[in-house]
Amino acid sequence: MNPPVPPLKPEFLAMMTKGVSLILSSCDHALTPSVMRAVGSHVEDGGRRITAFLARRQSRQLLADIASSGRVAAVFSQPSTHRTVQFKSRRVHLREIQALDLPLIERYRLSMEDELAALGYPHGLASAMLAHQPDDLVAVVFEPDEAFDQTPGQHAGQRMEAA
Repeated sequence: MNPPVPPLKPEFLAMMTKGVSLILSSCDHALTPSVMRAVGSHVEDGGRRITAFLARRQSRQLLADIASSGRVAAVFSQPSTHRTVQFKSRRVHLREIQALDLPLIERYRLSMEDELAALGYPHGLASAMLAHQPDDLVAVVFEPDEAFDQTPGQHAGQRMEAA
């Protein structure tokens, strides 16, 4: 197992904490990928612990792959800037949603509404894109083992170092 990811640069941590597009992926034992958009996120301890919230019915294959492989990859990307960071983890577990998670999910939705509206997309697009039933949610909690700057440009694909 890799050592924990060093603290993230402030600009990446601020972007992730704000609430921007988050896609999770995993794969089965034959390496067939599964991918799903998160409906919310929560970043703790400088990015050393991340919780992504998924709609269970839409994410069945991804959740099965995470449970089976114990692996997850996560990509945070800010639509207005294309600033992007990717994490890989083998330290992941699933848990039920708690009442304290619901305000985090709502904050994420509002942030995505603002982000997309600033690009000229109609109000309500993020709400439709992130639609879910609260009783259908599941939390994917992980501690990153690796982090990569995936922002288009000269540093794309580079492993991220300490701030």
